[in-house]
Amino acid sequence: FKDLTPAWLKSFQDHLLDSRLQWNTVSTYMKVLRATYNRAVDEGYASYVPRLFRHVQTGVSSERKRSLEASDMGGLMNGKGEELSAGMERTLAILQLMFILRGIPFVDLAYLRKSDIQGNILRYRRRKTGRRLTVILTPAALKLIDTLSDKREESPYLLPFLTSPEGSEEAYREYQRALRSFNRQLAALGERFGGSTPISTYTIRHTWATMAYYCEIHPGIISEAMGHSSIAVTETYLKPFRDDRIDEANREVISYGPEKLRPINVRPGCRSRLPPAAGNRIRTNPRLFSTATVGPGRCVSPDRLSLSVCNRTTTPYPKRPPVRIQGHVPLPIK
Repeated sequence: FKDLTPAWLKSFQDHLLDSRLQWNTVSTYMKVLRATYNRAVDEGYASYVPRLFRHVQTGVSSERKRSLEASDMGGLMNGKGEELSAGMERTLAILQLMFILRGIPFVDLAYLRKSDIQGNILRYRRRKTGRRLTVILTPAALKLIDTLSDKREESPYLLPFLTSPEGSEEAYREYQRALRSFNRQLAALGERFGGSTPISTYTIRHTWATMAYYCEIHPGIISEAMGHSSIAVTETYLKPFRDDRIDEANREVISYGPEKLRPINVRPGCRSRLPPAAGNRIRTNPRLFSTATVGPGRCVSPDRLSLSVCNRTTTPYPKRPPVRIQGHVPLPIK
């Protein structure tokens, strides 16, 4: 590890870029190298160099979003009534299953076991992050699984992608071959359906995340559903809203109008309405409160439940002592 210097890392990154690798692929190489270096430092095989990987790419960039348009994905989920060969129908069925299972990665799909399904519940652990996920299987998902499942009793795998024991080199090679073959079939399927975006296993996952985002589901929920390690990873999947949707949102804000921002409740004894710019709207029952004079511009209920801003000095109800205010917090009546 003595040759591992910032200059060497920068030259290695330039070599990867010259090989026409994408920035995210370069980042993967660097992160693997960094993890190996950190393990060597922990075990005493290398000396620690602060900020060794500072000037190389170790983050995630996502300038080009891979998700399909909703109309294209809808056509794939519905089949568009296309006449397909048996192999193409199987490819389409796998795509639909991956999407229904919240955009499950192909590696997790390939390694699913028959024992992972109990009734209509699928429980599995993500191979990348180790997070445990639970998915309720819809009738459509159960039907697809029944169609695609490995019918060999001796096989522990749910789908017929692998035959070798999990963790073996042969199983990994089988997975790589299955992934390459499936991506070729997805590309051919995309050309058949005439979509504007090339289809790959990543496309299905990105599309699920983006469509959930367009349904106004919080990115935190999307992150949990996909088993990501953080919301920051999820955000790299999300395709921004189109300009027309943003313009529509702007029109909704503008059309809201000042008259809709006026307060809806006013305390007894406080006849002035709150200016819209103040932004305080209080929803209470006026009969439950009486007000006391606390100085210009404020009304306070003696039982400490509400505070409103007024434009005038109020008159207290009989037999109610003044309420003292320290800052914005009403104090108990003494």
